[in-house]
Amino acid sequence: GAKVGYSSYPTFNTPEALGTALKEAGVDILATANNHCMDKGYKGLVSTIEKLDKIGIDHVGTNKSQEARNEILVKDVNGIKIAFLAYTYGTNGIAIPKDKSYAVNLINKKQIKADLEAAKSLNVDLISVNMHWGTEYRLEPTQEQEELANFLFENGADIILGSHPHVLEKMEKRTITLDDGTTKEGFLIYSLGNFMSGQYYDHTKQSIILDLQITKHGDGSISIDSATYTPIYMYKSSSGSKQRYLV
Repeated sequence: GAKVGYSSYPTFNTPEALGTALKEAGVDILATANNHCMDKGYKGLVSTIEKLDKIGIDHVGTNKSQEARNEILVKDVNGIKIAFLAYTYGTNGIAIPKDKSYAVNLINKKQIKADLEAAKSLNVDLISVNMHWGTEYRLEPTQEQEELANFLFENGADIILGSHPHVLEKMEKRTITLDDGTTKEGFLIYSLGNFMSGQYYDHTKQSIILDLQITKHGDGSISIDSATYTPIYMYKSSSGSKQRYLV
């Protein structure tokens, strides 16, 4: 909020109007687990959650109670039940209060596996996982990203959406063999790159809006029919005294 004072890098505090703008633009769900979610402390984290609740954007990855941490977000999207999970590698060294360890979903294999099991127990059609991981400005995934992706697929994830590097990294459809020998389709993008950004490093201005076409068939099976995208570019206008960007 404004009373705290807006700030940029390295600790961000953004106008709450951004949330309203995202809602009006059509955003339904936000992954709030990232390395900046504790920039204004636990109070800032809660403020963000409460603002999103007020304007009607679902969120996953940060929590203001243990009960909220334990709850799996499930949405019916055109008749397809999708569970949403989100995790971050860390919080830039800003400590999460010891008595509020539930506040941020950190990447922890034991916890992630438990969450995936909880999601599967809800008889959902798909599990989508947002992962805030990798190395900034690196165009290829790290070995750790690849290992975590394998772990997620093996334990029930169907869609993995990566963020943090600020640049695009590769995407792939994958056939996953389950323990019982059956197979299913999965989709992975290691990094979606920036969505809206004022960054100027190489490859940070161009990105994509991803479009996954998913079908639930009569027998209950799910197929990921296509993964296409709209290329976007953040063009900075040099005219006028204020910085303006054209998407």
